[in-house]
Amino acid sequence: MQFAVQETTELAVVGELEPAFPVHARWSYTTTVKRVLDLCLASAFLICSLPAWLLIAVAIKIDSRGPVFFVQERVGLRGGRFRFYKFRSMEEGADRAREALQHLNEVSGPVFKVRLDPRVTRVGRILRRTSLDELPQLINVLRGEMSLVGPRPPLPSEVAQYRPSDMVRLGVKPGLTCWWAVRGRSDCDFDTWMAYDREYVFGVSFWVDLAILARTVWAVLNGHGAY
Repeated sequence: MQFAVQETTELAVVGELEPAFPVHARWSYTTTVKRVLDLCLASAFLICSLPAWLLIAVAIKIDSRGPVFFVQERVGLRGGRFRFYKFRSMEEGADRAREALQHLNEVSGPVFKVRLDPRVTRVGRILRRTSLDELPQLINVLRGEMSLVGPRPPLPSEVAQYRPSDMVRLGVKPGLTCWWAVRGRSDCDFDTWMAYDREYVFGVSFWVDLAILARTVWAVLNGHGAY
């Protein structure tokens, strides 16, 4: 299968901001148990969802021209970069049209989101509404670049515009789901989003992760703020 790759700008230097990151003990939940749970649950989810992967791939190819997967450079733990995977939900070459649509942006801050984005395909709208476009990120979890729970991974161009307080969200691995995802998603303004991520970074625990995973099921079924 083909992959579409998005080229991005350079990440701003974050080394001087690292003291703001939380420090976890070597054998804490965050550094050991969380990784074991990620491996076990992500493997199980991946195996169980493989039939859906095939159906989604076929639907994408029938609906529009272009690759099945969308690959983009994102920023992870402490500013590290990695290749981020999604099922393609937009027309091929959609990133080149973003500048022309900037006036439609409905979210504050350095992020870009449009409720009725004209670049999204028919199948893509279904995938976004159901969050099925995120399934390939299970690969990122298995590779150790992401966790099942953690702040959503930003673009380097977004991180370059972060305030010092926003950098804190890079203190843990990015995740498939988070407080933002279960408390409104794209309906949240940027400052609220960042506040949710800081709450998670400084309060991460097994019980917090379990609560977020449980609420994610309802958030996906509800589809509130998914676009």
